[in-house]
Amino acid sequence: MSNTRIRCAIYTRKSSDEGLDQDFNSLDAQHEACAAYIASQKHEGWKLLPARYDDGGVSGGTLERPALRRLMADIDAGRIDMVVVYKIDRLTRSLVDFAKLVEHLEAASCSFVSVTQAFNTSSSMGRLTLNVLLSFAQFEREVTAERIRDKIAASKKKGLWMGGLAPLGYDPHPDRTRRELVVNEAEAQVVHQLFELYLAQGCLNATAREAARLGLRSKHRVFASGREQGGGPFSRGQIHKILTNPVYRGMIRHKDKTFPGTHPAIIDEDLWNRVQARLESASTRRRRGRTPGATKSPTPLKGLFRDETGDLLTPTHTTRGARRHRYYVSHRLIAGGADPAGWRLPAAAFEAAVARIVADHLEVCASRHAVVVTDDTAGAMRVTALARTLVATIRSEGIGTAVGFIATGHIARGAIEVGLEPKSLGQALGYAAGTLNPDLLSISAPFTCRRRGAEMRIIAGETKPKPDATLIRTLANAHRWAATLRSGTPLGEIARREGHSESYIRTRAPLAFLAPKIQVAILEGTLPPEITTKRLIARPLPLDWGEQERLVGM
Repeated sequence: MSNTRIRCAIYTRKSSDEGLDQDFNSLDAQHEACAAYIASQKHEGWKLLPARYDDGGVSGGTLERPALRRLMADIDAGRIDMVVVYKIDRLTRSLVDFAKLVEHLEAASCSFVSVTQAFNTSSSMGRLTLNVLLSFAQFEREVTAERIRDKIAASKKKGLWMGGLAPLGYDPHPDRTRRELVVNEAEAQVVHQLFELYLAQGCLNATAREAARLGLRSKHRVFASGREQGGGPFSRGQIHKILTNPVYRGMIRHKDKTFPGTHPAIIDEDLWNRVQARLESASTRRRRGRTPGATKSPTPLKGLFRDETGDLLTPTHTTRGARRHRYYVSHRLIAGGADPAGWRLPAAAFEAAVARIVADHLEVCASRHAVVVTDDTAGAMRVTALARTLVATIRSEGIGTAVGFIATGHIARGAIEVGLEPKSLGQALGYAAGTLNPDLLSISAPFTCRRRGAEMRIIAGETKPKPDATLIRTLANAHRWAATLRSGTPLGEIARREGHSESYIRTRAPLAFLAPKIQVAILEGTLPPEITTKRLIARPLPLDWGEQERLVGM
């Protein structure tokens, strides 16, 4: 018999809480099997510790488990020498998490054993066997998750309510085996009142105030733990969520699709459609109105553009010293923190790009006589002339004029789409909205953002070359300094004469030997916008002109 005492702790886990209220449940069965195994190793000095580490109703896909945290704390404190589990997947189903646990156990000089899976982690073959077992456990968990997601999707297509908190106006069916909602008559009247109030008020804030005055309250819930929720006045956001929830039309929503539900509708189709039309109108209506003409709004594109996730671009600003810098950013960056996929666009550059896109589009349509649909030649010529006048006005006044004709906007990586408002555009051109060419009302153009030093440059539509005055001046100085050096003037003397350091002259003079194609691109403004003086002097330029052109992306 061994004189070494090995203190053993048993860890048990069950993913669901089903059956845990029984006198003898799955956790007890696992503990009993592990205790018997420890007893069989008594001759090796194994001794079962009295503390139990049971995680009931907790997934093996996470390490954030109360009992597991207690277990690891006791291991770190040196109270445990061996962890005993019924199966490896009781400890974790994730290969990555298992590697973390093994590293943690080894650092604490603690081992573990599975009583139903014999292996020895001291050998390479044993570790391979263990990794294979864990890989299958992780695969099983992922397949199970996919199967559950597919089952939920298929059930919702059949119109079944798949759980969660029942919305205001409904209660879960008394028979828990039936995945249905039943109407709560008292709450249904509140929902109907909210729809009618919004139609009467036309504004979510006004609707919230009127609902509070009438004493309307949100759904009051009492959970099994005794915690209470709801029962207070409606907020603007709560009312909007109710007004846009298709469950009140008798539909079940799954992601971005809806399916006919098995529950009765509270709101009839006519009321639903009128409310949705009013909401849609309010979302695109701007405070400055729809009349064409210049606007002095400090954030003219507010509420008009969305990114590829459907998130609104929200105006914001920062102040550096006495200067105020405006931006349009994806709203989630303000509301929810960092997101690498979010947009942060300099406002002035974005507004100028949008105005240019609108002007270019109207100019192209005018040149093709594609402004209106008409057989009247004289009328077509007249509206073309008016369109060109409007283009000139937009180019001179910028976004202040262009924004009066924008209904919606959408940006994505590489593309921008703008929908024009037919009523205001038709008014400016002297034609009814219905006679405008459909192609006139939809704009699609390239859209790219590139960082140029500290500046974010927006490249949108068919842009004209814009030479960089700083880069041109640096190139001219490089030629002058190179010629002076060739004449025999020392570098130090040139630096003193120019008022620069020797290193400043030394790093910029070689730009005189750039490939001719690159120098022409600098003069014409066709060099890729991210190429700056700093980028060109960051490292020694190769002598081969072809290699230089490749490095600058030509």
